[in-house]
Amino acid sequence: MKYLDEYRDPQLAKDLIEKLRRRSYSKKQIRLMEICGTHTVAIFRSGLKELLPEQIRLISGPGCPVCVTANEDIDRAIWLSGIPGAIIATFGDLARVPGSSSSLHIERSKGADVRIVYATLDALRIARENPGRQVVFIGIGFETTAPTIAAAVQQAARLGVTNFSVFSAHKLLPPAMRALLDGGEVKIDGFICPGHVSIVIGAGAYVEVAQKYATPCVITGFEPLDILQGVSLLIDQVESGRAVVENQYRRAVTREGNVAARKLIDEVFEPVDSTWRGMGFLPKSGLRFRAEWEKFDAAKRFAMPEIKVLEHPGCKCAEVLRGIISPPECGLFRKACSPGAPKGPCMVSSEGTCGAYYRYHRVV
Repeated sequence: MKYLDEYRDPQLAKDLIEKLRRRSYSKKQIRLMEICGTHTVAIFRSGLKELLPEQIRLISGPGCPVCVTANEDIDRAIWLSGIPGAIIATFGDLARVPGSSSSLHIERSKGADVRIVYATLDALRIARENPGRQVVFIGIGFETTAPTIAAAVQQAARLGVTNFSVFSAHKLLPPAMRALLDGGEVKIDGFICPGHVSIVIGAGAYVEVAQKYATPCVITGFEPLDILQGVSLLIDQVESGRAVVENQYRRAVTREGNVAARKLIDEVFEPVDSTWRGMGFLPKSGLRFRAEWEKFDAAKRFAMPEIKVLEHPGCKCAEVLRGIISPPECGLFRKACSPGAPKGPCMVSSEGTCGAYYRYHRVV
């Protein structure tokens, strides 16, 4: 199959759908998991699930960075917001995620100085404008956001900014893919690999998953036509018994990735065991500051107490993130839980599966 250059051609999309519908399948069901929140939204918004033949099932996995942030890390961010005189800088979605008993949004309504930023450098600017106050940036996200945070930390060092720190709750995606396959709770016949993360880590990062677990991997872009071709490439692999890494998103992703961005990550951070919401404790799946950069580590700068973590009763975000259930199978969905009153992060985030399902899935 020729990789797409004209990725908005409606005739090509129609041809791909017809090809998938006409072909015969050796399996009753082929389960493909996307592990990117942007893909999740694109799939729901474009109605791709309804266009595919019934043998092909698309499953949403742990691709939303806000959603996989552990409840204990939300609670720690909330604790940081209570430090006298502190300014907390965070991305917008995270502020509304419920912790054990509060959220950053609620704490802001009570007087905490919580500010929504769109880039880490905005938090550094706030620190420079407020030299007498501690500014803590809540660092979440996958390999996509980690380079920007590393760059901000290095700039803070060059400028001599001492009132800026980062609470690192970053996650690395390949370990989660391996954990899903090791867990065996959900049969996964192939992965629709993330576009944004792959720009940084490169197509080569998925070779172990494809080879060790005999699971096909295809990196795709974000247009519906990109995803359709990615699905078709995965089906071809599954049906032919192959398991390799293919790069449909060649206009943005290379095999080696963004070498400069990866170098930034490696200079400031190192892999560490980390707890994921829904996935539990995964070895070498997070990032912590290297020793020479620990002066910018909020977890080191402030003595955090032990926090008793409480999960919201009835919330099934953990199961949704692992692809075990779909959002309607949670008893809170569309009832106690909605975008206006979210009980879990999968409904809060713009990339969350529950939020996408609520907004775009047709109610029958």
